[in-house]
Amino acid sequence: MSIELIILLVFLFVVALVGTLLVFKQEENKMKRYEEEGDTVEDQLRRSHEYESSSLKSNLPLQLIIYTVTIIISLVVFAIYLT
Repeated sequence: MSIELIILLVFLFVVALVGTLLVFKQEENKMKRYEEEGDTVEDQLRRSHEYESSSLKSNLPLQLIIYTVTIIISLVVFAIYLT
């Protein structure tokens, strides 16, 4: 493999990793906000139910986009390298 291909794939990996960390940081910020507002058992239970219903609608699509773009670009790079 050429060094350019390796560098590009490492770059794509880093981009995907940064995207994943941004999604994680977003959830972490929500938790900090909840702690600052005060935390009761009822609030935790309500948030737990909200998270279960909304996480698949918000976090999963972001992760799918990040990794789909990364995989597609990687396949394109491999196709260019093989031709």
